[in-house]
Amino acid sequence: MSTPPSPAIDDETPATADADEREHAHPGHDHAGHDHHHGVSAGDDRRWITVALAITTSFMLIEVVTGLISGSLALLSDASHMLTDAAALALALGAAHLATRPANGRYTFGLARAEILSGLVNAVALLVLGLLIAIEGVRRLFDPPEIEAGLVIVVGVTGGLANLASAWALSRAQRRSMNVEGARLHVMMDLFGSLAAIVAGVAVLAGDWRIADPIASLVVAFLMLRGGVRLTRSTGRVLLEASPAGVEPPVVGRAIYEVEGVVGLHDLHVWELTTGFAALSGHVVVAVDADPDAIRERVQRMLHERFEIDHATLQVERGDASGCEGCAGTLHGPTLGAG
Repeated sequence: MSTPPSPAIDDETPATADADEREHAHPGHDHAGHDHHHGVSAGDDRRWITVALAITTSFMLIEVVTGLISGSLALLSDASHMLTDAAALALALGAAHLATRPANGRYTFGLARAEILSGLVNAVALLVLGLLIAIEGVRRLFDPPEIEAGLVIVVGVTGGLANLASAWALSRAQRRSMNVEGARLHVMMDLFGSLAAIVAGVAVLAGDWRIADPIASLVVAFLMLRGGVRLTRSTGRVLLEASPAGVEPPVVGRAIYEVEGVVGLHDLHVWELTTGFAALSGHVVVAVDADPDAIRERVQRMLHERFEIDHATLQVERGDASGCEGCAGTLHGPTLGAG
């Protein structure tokens, strides 16, 4: 991952070679003897993900067998959803491991985006399976099959308990990881799928309302499609290097310009490397007689306190507002972009 190339916005900005200074720092500490460990953390996270994976996989197999015996599409659709949960957990487990690997010459940010890639794969699986279940559910609306309602209810209740146990295990892991948070969301949606299966079983048992099963499967399909769309949007924003959710580049640019001593700003980029790791780069113009180090420190402190941006690469240029036409007033160019 490298900083996106910045188009030339203002060629008239006066700056001298001896005045240009670059700094890549985090508020409160320097880089001497400091290793970067961005992204998900190791340790107990992987242990709890493994516990959730074991619970989910075991019960998924039970639901597949029971769904085939009972003929319940609701159970089979819930089992397919649990398959995506298991895949999400397995990918999260692998991504958590990869994200802890140190950066090297080719991967200067390490493999922190492994969690984003695995999240995208899981989102695609949700969309495909949700669409297939929706198609079959619509077909069964016109020809509802017979199901063993009692067995559906028993397995639905047990599945709900399994989903609660998996959700509890995931709640013990790091919540800022997009993988872990996405997997936890899927497990909770799967809980609703188990509840839908229970409702379908009760409806069939009480009044022989067989159409309840395909309706329940359509509810599960809707939850899967909604989760897939949301996860695709979240991972897509990171992969396309959009600004983090809730961080608007024009607002950040104006906040930087309002820092005492700043007279201009251009080539501002804000993006997200992985979940919880926002990065920023930009050219800050200060007065000729200003202290660039002091101003840079004020900007970094402001970015940390207002926007929780700790990874900022700032190039400080000496100049004046008149020599940076457009920088001071309009915050033009990439400053107004998304990343």
